[in-house]
Amino acid sequence: RDIEQWKNPNLFTPDERHVIKRNLGFFSTAETLVGNNIVLSIYKMVDNPECRQYLLRQAFEEAIHVHTFQYIVESLSLDETEIFNMYRENQAIYAKDEFSMSCTDGIMDQNVDLETKEGLQKFIDNLVAFYVVTEGIFFYSGFVTLLSFGRQNRLPGTCEQIQYILRDESIHMNFGIQLINGIIEENPYCWTTEFTNHLIARIKKAVELEITYAKECLPNGVLGLNIQQMTEYIQYIADRRLEKLKLPRQYNTSNPFPWMSEVIDLKKEKNFFETRVTEYQTGGALEW
Repeated sequence: RDIEQWKNPNLFTPDERHVIKRNLGFFSTAETLVGNNIVLSIYKMVDNPECRQYLLRQAFEEAIHVHTFQYIVESLSLDETEIFNMYRENQAIYAKDEFSMSCTDGIMDQNVDLETKEGLQKFIDNLVAFYVVTEGIFFYSGFVTLLSFGRQNRLPGTCEQIQYILRDESIHMNFGIQLINGIIEENPYCWTTEFTNHLIARIKKAVELEITYAKECLPNGVLGLNIQQMTEYIQYIADRRLEKLKLPRQYNTSNPFPWMSEVIDLKKEKNFFETRVTEYQTGGALEW
């Protein structure tokens, strides 16, 4: 149905096609960055065996996500060169990817010592950049816009894949935040006022990058979405991430898309013979 709909020149406006391509272009590279960061840095730094088991599972899921976006691009016969090079050619996407990659560079250094306050802070900075910012903020405006098509029964297959990915990413983010809080609980000396102010500034910078990206994706607004709503939503989820890190809210905006809470939080009851359930049996409940 997705292929049939996409080939219909009357079913999507130029602005709608623009936002779909932009999001596929961003996700196809960002998922790779997250997987690389797990393998090249986080796995080496975390030696707790239970966490390592979960990191292996997460790396596998990130590989599936990358393949999913490639599969969607191929199925819709999109220009693969345009989509997969978008991170090089689109400044808003490049800035987001560069933000994430800069945090990996800091702990790729073999001399980083987690026994020191500076080394531990560098590692926490990396975890915040990937789990809180990349997976917890950067992905969510894309989820909103793509799932908005699903609410109108357009691109149903693609939107079901996005639901699977959203399910995984919310679990990844919760794991990452619990990992960060666990490290801080064990090493409270690294949680200085100066460092928390640095993290708040980083998250606020990420919010600015995401709003810039949303403006580029939605120059005229589509599906009842506009840049004002997207700005409020990005600030709202940033506040939720800050609260989970026990840091003060910065924006105090309300959620303009209450239906997203239903997509994320509610259990999906589906007819087994018609479709597949997108919720893991105990997906939202991680026991620490």
